[in-house]
Amino acid sequence: MSFSIRVNEEDFDAEPRAGQCLRTYLRERGWFGVKKGCDGGDCGACTVQVDGEPVHSCLYPALRAEGRSVTTVEGLAKDGELHPMQQRFLDAQGFQCGFCTAGFLMTTSARDFDEEKRADLPRALKGNLCRCTGYRAIEDAVRGVKHTERPDAGQAVGRSLGAPAGPQVVTGTARYTFDMEVEGLLHMKLLRSPHPHARIVSIDTSAALRVPGVHAVFTHHDAPDKLYSSARHEHPTEDPDDTRVLDDVVRFVGQRVAAVVADSEGAAEEGCRQVVVEYEELPYVIDPELAMLPGAPVIHPKGPESRIFRAEDNVCGEVHGETGDVERGFAEADVVYEETFQTQRVQHASLETHGCVVYFEENEETCEERIVVRSSTQVPFLTRRALCDLYDLPREKVRVVAGRVGGGFGGKQEMLTEDIAVLAALRLHRPVKLEFTRPEQFYGATTRHPFKVTVKVGARSDGVLTALQFRVVANTGAYGNHGPAVMFHSVGESMGVYRAPNKKVNAYSVYTNAVPAGAFRGYGLGQVTFALESAMDELARRLGIDPLVLRERNVIGPGEHMEGPCGEEEDLHIASYGLDQCLQVVRDALADDRSAELAPPGWLVGQGFAMSAIATGPPGGHFADATVQLLEDGTYDIAVGTAEFGNGTTTVHKQITAGALGTTVDRIAIRQSDTDVVRHDTGAFGSAGTVVAGKAVMKAANALAEQILSFTAEYARTPRSLLRLGADAVECDGRTVTLKEVFEAARGRGVELSADGHWGGSPRSVAFNSQWFRVAVDPDTGEIKILRSVHGADAGKVMNPLQCRGQVEGGVAQALGATLFERVLVDERGEVTTAAFRRYRLPAYADVPRTEVHFSQTSDAIGPLGAKSMSESPFNPVPPAFANALRDATGIRFTEAPFLRDHVWRAMDEHRRSGRDAD
Repeated sequence: MSFSIRVNEEDFDAEPRAGQCLRTYLRERGWFGVKKGCDGGDCGACTVQVDGEPVHSCLYPALRAEGRSVTTVEGLAKDGELHPMQQRFLDAQGFQCGFCTAGFLMTTSARDFDEEKRADLPRALKGNLCRCTGYRAIEDAVRGVKHTERPDAGQAVGRSLGAPAGPQVVTGTARYTFDMEVEGLLHMKLLRSPHPHARIVSIDTSAALRVPGVHAVFTHHDAPDKLYSSARHEHPTEDPDDTRVLDDVVRFVGQRVAAVVADSEGAAEEGCRQVVVEYEELPYVIDPELAMLPGAPVIHPKGPESRIFRAEDNVCGEVHGETGDVERGFAEADVVYEETFQTQRVQHASLETHGCVVYFEENEETCEERIVVRSSTQVPFLTRRALCDLYDLPREKVRVVAGRVGGGFGGKQEMLTEDIAVLAALRLHRPVKLEFTRPEQFYGATTRHPFKVTVKVGARSDGVLTALQFRVVANTGAYGNHGPAVMFHSVGESMGVYRAPNKKVNAYSVYTNAVPAGAFRGYGLGQVTFALESAMDELARRLGIDPLVLRERNVIGPGEHMEGPCGEEEDLHIASYGLDQCLQVVRDALADDRSAELAPPGWLVGQGFAMSAIATGPPGGHFADATVQLLEDGTYDIAVGTAEFGNGTTTVHKQITAGALGTTVDRIAIRQSDTDVVRHDTGAFGSAGTVVAGKAVMKAANALAEQILSFTAEYARTPRSLLRLGADAVECDGRTVTLKEVFEAARGRGVELSADGHWGGSPRSVAFNSQWFRVAVDPDTGEIKILRSVHGADAGKVMNPLQCRGQVEGGVAQALGATLFERVLVDERGEVTTAAFRRYRLPAYADVPRTEVHFSQTSDAIGPLGAKSMSESPFNPVPPAFANALRDATGIRFTEAPFLRDHVWRAMDEHRRSGRDAD
């Protein structure tokens, strides 16, 4: 047959393969702006226009496009001019990681996207999902609201600059993990366990190896006999070593059993179907409480070398501590409240799934071959270290690089694909690609830890706390990656933010035969804060005290130390205090609120708030190195290891450098997230991008500024005190010396104008947040409407208000998803039953309110230029604030998330039937 298709005004005649979708057809021809988010028509990341009409190209047969004109995001710009909608997304910064942006652009630039659709964006944008922004920035972009600024030289800090990669994001030329062509690339697919717990008796790969195109099948016989953790931390001993690349014992449905490598994904998938595995099924346990009981199946019968706290009891990690005398404290209380709260599994749902491409290149320094891992990772340096340890490779033989990462949220602080792909590449000496499907992301990656928290709190009649107690059980799933650390962190700042003379905690991280949990925004604090802030609200009601006043009487103040039952963390300080301003945000919202008037007639209306605190970085050190240098053309270059995935660190690092060097951000290039770039960087997690890597960049930039001025003073024979560093020159008491001239002069004298900066992540400060909601509830259906959402954020000196507001809005939106409907369900065997976006509901545009964000006016004594972190913390107060508003509206204390509509209705119906009136 003859086939013709016109793509971005370029003609193609290559016939598609049988059953091939338009998305893969376009990407195979280099149109990498067309993204893979779900391959199910659920997310819209693959949207293109066919004859001007937007379609989800993952569902659109390529053959159907015969004779048609297809436009991808790369084809929107004409004659070097951006399409008006592309410019709007730039002006409003309608993106963070940017993975979804092409899809939104192709939807909103279509010829049928008229004023009627602009007037009804919830309906018009229902086919496109964003996990990062909270949608406000996207709405502003569509409506033509401009937020970005262009400050004068040296004035970048504190201004709303756009992301440096913005032009590439809106034109589809930003390169994510798989947006590259590699000659001779092989594809890997994984055979996964159908059993929750089983021993592999035998594996027959002969039929798989006969499948045309299959090159190899790897099993536990091929894997290194080493235990490690998929979690990546600066100190590997934080996590138990309980994982093998391929194991002869599987511990959850979905664990990888074998890896098939072939010429195509189709051949690799067929190879997986042909592998014959004989299993010996073993007893399993899904409930963490049951897993700790005598006689429960032991999931990891390993020795002390694995650093599992009590392997025989399935306790991955535990912490116990008490200050004062808790029993006496409760005896002294006039009111005591005790309740058990539960939170669910939540998927990170980053639109770019986990994956990597492994290939070989010549090391320019040694002229020897080395292996390169291009990965969707938040931790390239820690991944390199793990790979070198696993395969006994010297550091110079391995390079790990992250392209632009399409969302992380902590989920990509794991090594889930690189280990097995490197095994295959080393054995075959061929490039290998492994890319998770969306279902694999649900049952083969990690989730948020489900928590069960029993909180007991007592106070005198005047509202002063006398005792606070937690019992925490965190379900870490089949493997302990992040298990002990999340459990320990969960009871830290959550308990430390309140004064109480008597505190006690018993916390457990427990193995079960279910999908492993891992790092997720908030790192355990959100789960325990949900319980504690709900309990504080209930305590206030029983005391007859305003919940806001109760908090103000008991929170720690400026200069105090956060102390929990496990003691005080010596390097954690309240180096600036904005909690009072966060609480004032709530008070102001209550004072001027008229949102109750927006409630439909007959609906129940309520309001509630919560607060939280978080350390601005992880304990034990978080290291970053940076280099800033002057280039030959008079511009600058930053080299820093931290990864960019919508967290905005790239922008902030350039702003810091521009301020130190008195220049503009357009005169600064940046290289990042590549182990070839700098000495070491722990990674982009733990809210460290600004306060750790940013401080390293600041130190390097300040040192370079001093170098340039000192050298120029000598070169121009002008006193150092009379020099001023400008955008592209040094002003020398009436004489101008261009930076190009400075560079040439320095080179002529053998001087390199380059400076390094390092920061170890300690000491650490504390950031604070508050969240307030007014909600309305339909008593007849359980439907909930958010009438108003207000957030107070103490981020210290706000480096980029536009980006920081976006982090808050995105955190609130993600937390609302977890509060209202997101949940990864597993059946009685631990098998995930919600392994698709259409069965796992993510917040869409229509679900997310416009949150009013108010920043505290503080400047931190530790953070760079007074800044504190604000990427994780906005999540934490949202679920309890919503629960408290729901309690106020219905008179019912909901103790289990999410607050599904049918659950709310059922609780209200039971409340009515019992004859109780709403409070």
